[in-house]
Amino acid sequence: MLQKLFGFVPSSMTVKREVIAGITTFLTMAYILAVNPSILSDAGMDKGAVFTATVISSVLATLVMAMYAKLPFALAPGMGLNAFFAYTVVLTMGYSWQFALTAVFIEGIIFILLTLTGLRQKIVDSMPLVLRRAISPGIGFFIAFIGLKNAGIVSASPATFVTMGNLHDPAVLLAAFGILLSAVLLIKKVTGALLIGILVTTVIGIPLGVTHLSSVLDVPPSIAPIVMKFEWHNVLSFDMAICVLTFLFIDMFDTIGTLLGVSHRAGMVDEKGNIPHLTEAFMADAIGTAAGAMLGTSTVTTYVESASGVNAGGRSGLTSFTTAICFVLALFLAPLFLAIPAQATAPALVL
Repeated sequence: MLQKLFGFVPSSMTVKREVIAGITTFLTMAYILAVNPSILSDAGMDKGAVFTATVISSVLATLVMAMYAKLPFALAPGMGLNAFFAYTVVLTMGYSWQFALTAVFIEGIIFILLTLTGLRQKIVDSMPLVLRRAISPGIGFFIAFIGLKNAGIVSASPATFVTMGNLHDPAVLLAAFGILLSAVLLIKKVTGALLIGILVTTVIGIPLGVTHLSSVLDVPPSIAPIVMKFEWHNVLSFDMAICVLTFLFIDMFDTIGTLLGVSHRAGMVDEKGNIPHLTEAFMADAIGTAAGAMLGTSTVTTYVESASGVNAGGRSGLTSFTTAICFVLALFLAPLFLAIPAQATAPALVL
């Protein structure tokens, strides 16, 4: 049954190793459950609803990866794509979050069509290598800057545009501590380094008055405020085309880069550089994006943190299935994740 559902090979894999790998992947990417609601709430979206949408979209996309592509990769709303959604489309261009969700949904549909026709791979191959390599560091600098701004380490200045924040503020010092702690944990290769950094910083923030935690367990917040909230009257505008294409190309290169990198790490690439079930993996990404937009979250993509599960021995869809189950359990920890302040999520953005 495991072989049919998840591509599990009894001769070279063990259930214990696959399950441990899935839990490991979840621990390294669970920070998104705190960071994504924080970022999208800046765009005016309901923070609790975004948390629930983040979890459900991650579960759906990861299950498609587990049972259709049968690969040990997990998916969730992507970093960089959520920042572009909130800080560029909404806060800079001045559009509503409903407009941004519509762009993500259209991108997801185009993504599905490109995958079905095989054009996606041809588009990726046609782009210059230097441009493909430049996208990730560009996004990285953007995310790091947002983290420093959210932490208060940098702030706006009418003279120089950006200046040093108030380093005497306890909240800013807390964020700086979180960055240092998370950096040490990452260097030491501690499993779940970013998540541990977020949680420790959150706890320290309680006596400082930065963190306000009322409970840990509760029923998931309703997604009613954000589900299926599309804005169609601007669908033929030039700005909509720009947004759709930007989401599409960032998502495309993010996914292909992640799949290639993690597949190489897992030893899944053959002599010709081909990855098994690559089209199915692309489809999991595309379906996750379209479904995520309907639920009310930004673009869903394959996570490079899946490499942690691969390093732990994960090789089949059973690994990603385990990660999906962990996301389901996290759904009932909404009060904990939603109480995490911006100072605690900043380290994950910066690092």
